[in-house]
Amino acid sequence: MTFNLQVGISTRAYYQYLTNGWQHFLPNAKRGKRLALIGELLRGYDLVALQEVDGGSFRSGNINQIDYLASRADMPYRFQQLNRNLGRFAQHSNGLLCRLPAARVENHRLPGPPGRGAIHARFGIGDDALHVFVAHLALGAKTQARQLDYLSELISPLRHVVLMGDLNCTVEQMRKHPRFFESIDLQPLEALLSYPAWQPKRALDHILISSTLTVRQYSVLDQLFSDHLPVAAEIELPEACAVALDEASDIWIPPPKTVLV
Repeated sequence: MTFNLQVGISTRAYYQYLTNGWQHFLPNAKRGKRLALIGELLRGYDLVALQEVDGGSFRSGNINQIDYLASRADMPYRFQQLNRNLGRFAQHSNGLLCRLPAARVENHRLPGPPGRGAIHARFGIGDDALHVFVAHLALGAKTQARQLDYLSELISPLRHVVLMGDLNCTVEQMRKHPRFFESIDLQPLEALLSYPAWQPKRALDHILISSTLTVRQYSVLDQLFSDHLPVAAEIELPEACAVALDEASDIWIPPPKTVLV
C-alpha cells in the first residue's frame, strides 16, 4: 500500500486546506483517533509506503507517526526517512512499514530543492532479491524530470522492482519522460484516481512494478483520512524471487508466493 498521510489531517473539501491548515503546525486531539484507525487499516498488508508523515514533533504531540502506525499494525520492521527537519516544530518524513525483514535499506535525497527523498529497501539476497522504492516527488515538472532520471539510474540494474508513492504526476505525464519508461523495465498498473480524496479526479499515487512481477489485485481504498486515498495491490512473486527472500531469512516457511503492498 502507498498512502500520503498528510500528517493525519482529514481534508474533505478544498476550503479545508485553509480552515484546517493550522494542524500542520499545532497538535489536534482528533489526529490520534485517525492514526489509530489508519493503523487498523494497515494490518492487512505486508509492505506499506508512507508519505507526509511526522517523525515526532510538537504538531504530532511528539509522536513518531511511523513508529506508532507500525506498532498499531503489528509491523515488526519500520524505516523513517527524515526529509525536512524543522526541529521540535515538524519532522517531515517518508516511511516504510514491513512484515518482511529487509536485507538492506538506503536513503536517497532526490535532486531539486531540499525536502524530497526516496527509500530503497532490498528484501532477499542475490540477483533475484525484491527491491522496493518509496518516493515522494516534487510538484514542478522540471524537477520531477530530474528526479525520474535519478530513480531510473537506481532501478535500471535491478530485476524485481516495486516503486510506489505519491509521484505528483499522472501516468500520461510520466510517459512524457521516455527515459523513465524506456530504460527501466517498469509497467504502470491501471491508473486509479486518488486525489483529491473527497472527489478523486487525478491519479497521483502509484504502484509501478517490473514485468517480472504479476499483479493479482489492484485497488484504491475509500478511506477519507487524508487529502489522498491509499492505493493497494497484491503482487505475485516469481519463484526465484520467493526463494531469494526465503534464503535471506528463516522466518518464512514455505517461501512467500505473494505480498500485499
